[in-house]
Amino acid sequence: MNRTTIWILIISMIITFAGLIVLQARYVRINAEMIENQFNENVQNSLFQAASFVEENEALEYLAQTLEGIDYQGKKNVMLTPNVDDIQLNSTIDSVTDKLKLNSNQLNQPHAVRLSNRHGKANIEETSRYLQEKFKQNFSRSKTILDQAVFRWLKESDVKEISERVNFQELNSILERFLVNNGVDLPFSYSIVDKQGKLIYKNNKEINPGIKINNNSIYTQRLFPSEVSSRTVYLQVVFPTKQDYIVDSMNLLLPSFILIFFILSIFIVAIIIIFRQKKLNNMKNDFVNNLTHEFKTPISSISLASQMLQDPAVGKTPKLLNHISSVIHDETKRLSFMVEKVLQMSVFERDKSILRLTEININSLIKDIISNFSLKVTNKGGKIISNLQAVSDLALIDEVHFTNVIFNLMDNALKYSDKPLLLTVDTWNEKDKLLISIEDNGIGIQKDDLKRIFEKFYRVSTGNLHNVKGFGLGLAYVKKIVTEHKGTIKAESEPNIGTKFIISIPTLKNYEL
Repeated sequence: MNRTTIWILIISMIITFAGLIVLQARYVRINAEMIENQFNENVQNSLFQAASFVEENEALEYLAQTLEGIDYQGKKNVMLTPNVDDIQLNSTIDSVTDKLKLNSNQLNQPHAVRLSNRHGKANIEETSRYLQEKFKQNFSRSKTILDQAVFRWLKESDVKEISERVNFQELNSILERFLVNNGVDLPFSYSIVDKQGKLIYKNNKEINPGIKINNNSIYTQRLFPSEVSSRTVYLQVVFPTKQDYIVDSMNLLLPSFILIFFILSIFIVAIIIIFRQKKLNNMKNDFVNNLTHEFKTPISSISLASQMLQDPAVGKTPKLLNHISSVIHDETKRLSFMVEKVLQMSVFERDKSILRLTEININSLIKDIISNFSLKVTNKGGKIISNLQAVSDLALIDEVHFTNVIFNLMDNALKYSDKPLLLTVDTWNEKDKLLISIEDNGIGIQKDDLKRIFEKFYRVSTGNLHNVKGFGLGLAYVKKIVTEHKGTIKAESEPNIGTKFIISIPTLKNYEL
C-alpha cells in the first residue's frame, strides 16, 4: 500500500466520521429540544391549571361565605360579620337562601295536585302564567343578589393583600398535584413576586443549593389569570434538576456514542499500525539494499582472488600468493560477520528467551573481550582504559550473546570515532546490581537520535563520516539481549564529546528465574 492510498483512506474515514458525528450531534440537539419543549408545555399547563384552581376556589369560598355565612374552608369556623353598608344585602341573601332551601325541600316531597273544573280552562292557563311569572321574579332577584355579591368580591379582592387571598402552604400541594398529573415529577421551589419583580413570598425548600439555576429552569405564571387588577402578582417556579432530567431522558443515545467512540478508536489504531508497518517495510527495504551492497564488495574480491589463483604465474610468486590468500581470508571473515548480523534478526522474531545461562565472572569476561579488541584500537592509534571495581561480579548470563553485547558497543565506539579512540570500561556494584559502563570520545549522538538508537533498523546520521557500514541492528540487538538478562541499558551522549552506555544486570544472588 503506497502513501497516496493510505492518505486517501485516512481522509475518507475522517470525512465519514465527521459527517457521522455532525448527524449524531444534530439528532441529539433536536431530541433535547423536543424533550425540553414537551417539559415546558407540561409545566406551563400545570401552572395555569394551578392558578385557575386557586382563582376558582377563592370565588367559590366567597360565594359560600356570602350565601351560608360560614367559612368555606373551615379555618375560622365562625359567622362572618358584615359591614353596616352590607346589612340589607346580607339579609336579602339569607332570605333568598331560605326560600331556595324551602323550594328544594318541597320539590323532594311527593304530593298530588288537584285542579277544579268548576271555573274551566282559564284557571289552568292563569295558574301556569302566574307560576312562570313568579319563577322569573325569583330568578331575577337571585341573579341580582349574586351579581351584587360578585361585584363586592371583586371590589374587596382588589384591595386585599396576596397573603389574605392565597394559602401558601396549600399552594405547594396544589402545584405538586397538577405537576404530577401532567407528568412532571421533579423537585421544585416557588416564589410569589409582583410585576416589578419584588419578592413577596418564597418557600423555604432549598433543592441542591450548589446547582446553578439557569433562566431556562424558571417558569412564570400570573396568579388569578382572569382578573383585571392593578395589583398583579406572579407565581415563579424553579426546577433545579431540569438539565439533569433532560440528559437522563436521552440515556438511550449513550450506546450509539460508545459505538462511535469504539469505531473511531479502532480506526486510529489501524492507521497507527499501517504507518508502523509502512515504516518497518521501508526499513527492511533499506536493509536489503544495504545488505546487497555490503555483500557485493567481499564477493567481488573473493571472485577476483580466485581468478588470480588460476594463473600459473601466481604460484611462482610466494609474496603475491600470500597477499591473495590474506584477501580471501579477510573477505571471508567479513562475509561471516555480515551473515552473523543477518542471523541476529532471528532474535527479534522470537517471543521466548533464547539464552543459555551460565554463571560467569563479568570482570574476567570483559578482560578477555578487551584483550581481543585492543589490537583493533591500537592499530588506529587508540587506547582502552579499564577500571573493573565490581566486587560482586558473578552473574547468570549467556556468554556468547553477552560477549556480543560488549563487543558491539566497543565496535560502535571505534566506528564512530573521528580521532584516536579513548575507550573507558568500568564495572561497579550498586544496590545489589552489577553495572558496566563503556565510554568513548567519539562524534557523539544528537539528542533527537539518542531517543531512537535502540530501535530496529534505525541508523544515526554520521554527517561527514561516510565510512561507517551497518544495518541498524546492533543496538537493537544489544537492547533485547540486556532485557533478556533482566537488565537495563541507557545511553548518555554529547555531540563532539562522546557517548557513554551503562548496562545494569542483577548479580547471581539477586537473579530471579
